[in-house]
Amino acid sequence: MSTETAASLEPTHVRRKALFQHLLLPIDGSDLSLRAFGMGLELARTFGAKVLALHVVPPFHSIAYITELLAAAELNYSQQAVQSATRYLDEAKKLAKAAEVPCECHYAFGERPHQAILEAVREHHCDLIVMATHGWHGL
Repeated sequence: MSTETAASLEPTHVRRKALFQHLLLPIDGSDLSLRAFGMGLELARTFGAKVLALHVVPPFHSIAYITELLAAAELNYSQQAVQSATRYLDEAKKLAKAAEVPCECHYAFGERPHQAILEAVREHHCDLIVMATHGWHGL
């Protein structure tokens, strides 16, 4: 049986499920992460998938002996970190809109970015992660 014949036997109301439906695209604001984000958008567009842009903010580390002095610094750090995350995610939204790919954006505080990424995969049912390396070594 030819491919054309087999395809024509499928009911027209049956739609094949795309290989990937929800991509997680972590970004850190670097050029490398934005390039990977662009590649992820291309994949999402190819598969008709949606994307989740995620920025993980490292927590503020303080020394327990001078907590009063550092409380103001922690608040300032948190506010600036959220502003940076918002800028990165706004750029992600803009790129996704230009690529005509549905995009949801989130940031999370986490000491270990890989854990926050895996939690986002579970919570949002992502089936592919597209991300860059740190660029320090290796692939």
